[in-house]
Amino acid sequence: MAIAIAIIIVPIVLGLWRASQGDGLVHDWLGQGMPLSISAKLAGVLVTLCLLSLAAGVVVAIRQTVRLSAPMTMLADRAERLGAGESRIQPLHSGIAELDQVSEVLSRSAQRLTKSLASERDFASDASHQLRTPLTALLMRLEEIAVTDDLDVVQEEASIAITQVERLTRVVDDLLSRSRRGVDEPKASVSLDSVIAALQREWQPAFEQARRSVRVHGERGLAVQAKPVDLSQVLSTLLENSLAHGRGTVDVHARRSGPSVVVEVSDQGEGVPAAIAPHIFERSVTTSGTGLGLALARDLAESNGGRLELIQAQPAIFALFLSESDAI
Repeated sequence: MAIAIAIIIVPIVLGLWRASQGDGLVHDWLGQGMPLSISAKLAGVLVTLCLLSLAAGVVVAIRQTVRLSAPMTMLADRAERLGAGESRIQPLHSGIAELDQVSEVLSRSAQRLTKSLASERDFASDASHQLRTPLTALLMRLEEIAVTDDLDVVQEEASIAITQVERLTRVVDDLLSRSRRGVDEPKASVSLDSVIAALQREWQPAFEQARRSVRVHGERGLAVQAKPVDLSQVLSTLLENSLAHGRGTVDVHARRSGPSVVVEVSDQGEGVPAAIAPHIFERSVTTSGTGLGLALARDLAESNGGRLELIQAQPAIFALFLSESDAI
């Protein structure tokens, strides 16, 4: 404001001073020429106004600097914390539009970073769990081969082990493709009988070692809309869960239910505790282990257009619902 006033006043004073130095064009009210003392006073006024304008400009600049310094320091601190990996950055409300806009960008970047890190952690956990189950079954096959001298048994176990390695390879390929594309491919048609039969062979040594068995019954010749790798993983998780927490014979029962195919997996154990049953598919909710298996199985079922439910807690009965397919 002071600078604007100075810009208006200074030209006027300069005009009067120049006029006072002229050839008598400016006269006072008595008709006499302007005395030299008045001219000197005008020059003094001009210098004073210039000094006042300069001082006002300095004061305004100092105040503006003080007004900007604190928000700039806070903004720099937020940027440094984001660079150090902190994910919770609160937006800055300084009243300065430009600074607040930069602060909003930093806050959104921090939120995206948090989501990205959480997604990567979940992917790593899911990948390790998906790989652990087939590796465990493969290890059991290799141990069976190592302790037998019967060539027929060795050949049979080796054939099943090769099948397990192929499934493990498909699991790895599926994980890699899922991380690259970020979306699921269209669901394929798969024979439910073939998937269950392969899993029964894979898990047979583990259940025999625990002196238990797996019984498959129900309708045959069913086909479902799902990726074979995902379907195998979901059912493997249910078998592993029953082996770890259940007792007696494990029943795998397949049937039609309207347009869907339902696969129920149950055993003769005590079932799921009442306190855990409502949260059984939540991550990190478990009686033992990692707590990832059932949560991951549910996610895989949903990604294939189905759902996984605990339809009875005691004894436990899990039901996998998938859309029936007309062709394989």
